[in-house]
Amino acid sequence: MSSSREHAYTTEGDKNPAAEPSHAERARTLLHLCSEGMLSTHSVKRSGFPFGSLMPFALDAKGCPLFLISNMAMHTQNLEADPRASLFVAQDPGDGDSLSASRVTLVGNAMPVPKEVLTGIREAYLNRHQNARYWVDFKDFDFYRLDVVDIYFVGGFGVMGWVDASDLAKAAPDPLADSAVGIIQHMNADHADALLLLAQAIKGIQAEEAEMTAVDRLGFHVRLKTSKRMRSVRIGFPEEVRSAGGCRTALIAMVKEAKKSSQD
Repeated sequence: MSSSREHAYTTEGDKNPAAEPSHAERARTLLHLCSEGMLSTHSVKRSGFPFGSLMPFALDAKGCPLFLISNMAMHTQNLEADPRASLFVAQDPGDGDSLSASRVTLVGNAMPVPKEVLTGIREAYLNRHQNARYWVDFKDFDFYRLDVVDIYFVGGFGVMGWVDASDLAKAAPDPLADSAVGIIQHMNADHADALLLLAQAIKGIQAEEAEMTAVDRLGFHVRLKTSKRMRSVRIGFPEEVRSAGGCRTALIAMVKEAKKSSQD
């Protein structure tokens, strides 16, 4: 099982592995960035069969998904008969391969939210889904919470594992989550040469092309095209970064160091 207090390490053919967030932290970040998933319930109409529904969600303080659903919906009728359910959430792959994108499955019991805690739940949901204000007070709508008992995280090819529900509850979204797309686009558009330099200096890989594919507070992933094959490496920051500005400062310092090393 992973732990939100421990980091995973890239190890495939890498003599200089870089620390990266745990599966729990990566799952929590994915849930922070996404606002809908596929809810699977046990079908009442076809006993024993799963029933999938597109489901907008928000999160409570422990990372448990919150739903606002009508009692006329088929998935609500299924949950009334059997609360066991799962929520599948996937990263938008953009123009990339969907199988290389991160995704997570949360397994648990989806139950109506008790009235005594409804105020905080209501605001958490409406902050993420503003349009729901138009029907939140309809009598046939109620808030449900998926009380998570287990999580399975897939971070791409060869990166997968079970996560304890307690670890997800303790984990926080990565501080670069909301700025990562901008950082990646900027580096790939304006500083591909710097990525090539870092790959050579830190990983010892001479590449023809380099593309940043992910970034977090501990480092970043780069896809490299060499004369022999395509490969992906992870490069760690010298110190943890907590903002887009801190990321920029760290990258500038790393490039300066790499240039200095190449001249020695």
